[in-house]
Amino acid sequence: MITRALLALALATPGTVEVSVDEVMSHLQAFQAIADAHGGNRAAGESGYDASADYVAARLRAAGYEVELQPFVFPFYRELSAAKLSGKKAFPKVSTLVFSGSGRASGRPRRAGDGCLPRSFAEFRAGQVAVVQRGACPFQVKAVNARRAGASALVIVNQGGPFGGSLETPQSIPVVGVSAAVGKQVAAQRRVRVVTRTASEQRVTYNVIAQTKAGNANKVVMVGAHLDSVPDGPGINDNASGSAAILELAEQVAKAKPDRAIRFAWWGAEEEGLLGSIHYVMQLDDAAREKIKAYLNLDMIGSPNPTFGIYDGDDSDKEGAGPGPKGSARIERAFERWFTAKGLPYQGTDFSGRSDYGPFIQVGIPAGGLFTGADSDKTAAEAKVFGGEAGKPLDKCYHLPCDSLANVNRTALRTSAEAVAAVLAKLAWRS
Repeated sequence: MITRALLALALATPGTVEVSVDEVMSHLQAFQAIADAHGGNRAAGESGYDASADYVAARLRAAGYEVELQPFVFPFYRELSAAKLSGKKAFPKVSTLVFSGSGRASGRPRRAGDGCLPRSFAEFRAGQVAVVQRGACPFQVKAVNARRAGASALVIVNQGGPFGGSLETPQSIPVVGVSAAVGKQVAAQRRVRVVTRTASEQRVTYNVIAQTKAGNANKVVMVGAHLDSVPDGPGINDNASGSAAILELAEQVAKAKPDRAIRFAWWGAEEEGLLGSIHYVMQLDDAAREKIKAYLNLDMIGSPNPTFGIYDGDDSDKEGAGPGPKGSARIERAFERWFTAKGLPYQGTDFSGRSDYGPFIQVGIPAGGLFTGADSDKTAAEAKVFGGEAGKPLDKCYHLPCDSLANVNRTALRTSAEAVAAVLAKLAWRS
């Protein structure tokens, strides 16, 4: 076990960063307690996320950092109860479209074609319930046209069975989706009733950012992880694991003197579409972007049935996306050398765009990092190399309520945290 005295001694050696898995686990315990106290999740726009951000910020301030809570607005949506649609009887399998308005509407159903043009509603009367076919244009366009025509609600009818979808931005009227068979029955009613119960609005959330006081601020190494969970669970592997690891890193290098400044970031609303990291990167001017020499991303580093995936900066695997920006291959090689020196297996993982490195590589910032797996099944070949169970998910609790402390593989967590600490030191202790 690494003691604090040994950690202090290690930091006295330039280019060395040591981390304690016990400390990382203590942060995970704190995030679990936060989720337990806030409805079982730490999702952006919810109190659990705000408490998580407060926890990170408090720890950073105690370590001596100046902390920036970077606000941004995002479209918040939660379905609070299932949609209901009825005429003479209740219709089955009705879906609430994401960003539907909340309310109760009752009126005569009226067909409006595909609803893609205002003229589709030329003979529409205010208060009627619009019934339109799916297709030809985005759901959002149909909803806006229906609302402007005075519709009290919108029913979108599929060509096949039941379906779901998103309206992209919050709408003011209830919008539901039904199958072709149900849609035909709805249109034949004299009057229908639509009930949705949602929270759909613009909310403010935050990125948490801190930077070492020492080091060249014109040559910054960034380390980031998303702090939010999905609404359905506490998100301890996804992604309290990455958040806890870089919080331990930040606390350990607070008193160190790296050659390059180290900037730590905890992103908000990643689960809503990388919104926090996109906001951060887009608000940087060219000069500020140029100062970021590398970005390391940690997203899910304690998967229960893990592999060790190193982001494929040079596209040597020839799978999926191409190579990262110039410098990404060097980050990949640094991770590979660490795993090789430890006698540990690893494999490449594609820059698929599913995590917060995406906005960085899009603007030419070199990136890399680790990933121990999400919902895909472990192959027989992977099980032979990494151990674990073939044919089973790398993380069986991905985006589920069971993504709790019990879902974290401590060995994978320790290995990942130590690897990123070593690579961070390699990148930050050089002029």
